Amino acid sequence: MQALRGLAWLLALQSIGELLARGLSLPFPGPVLGMILLLGALQWKAVQEPVGACADFLLMHLSLLFVPVGVGVMTHFSLVAAYGVRMLAVIVVSTLLGLVVTVLCLHWMCDRAATDSAGQPPLKEPHA
Repeated sequence: MQALRGLAWLLALQSIGELLARGLSLPFPGPVLGMILLLGALQWKAVQEPVGACADFLLMHLSLLFVPVGVGVMTHFSLVAAYGVRMLAVIVVSTLLGLVVTVLCLHWMCDRAATDSAGQPPLKEPHA
């Protein structure tokens, strides 16, 4: 029963996000706004426990969610054969780009935190 309440919370917040995105003509997709609303709603225990139970249930059955993807790949295998190398290149490059941006942001935030806490810029260690 808890998992159903959690699913209801997830669907309600996604629906509210959709309404906000469409009603206010926002440049964000409704599910993204729903996730932002979920982040705020997870501060309350009345939301935490049901959503946690729903998440546990979905994670137990996660393998079932890959079945449609596998069927789609088999159905459109000719497209995968024609564009597979390009798709693989795009996936690899975008993943590496995401990792690089994440590392640069982390370094920037660490340097900024060190500067804020010490009142002066951090000392840079020489590269060997």
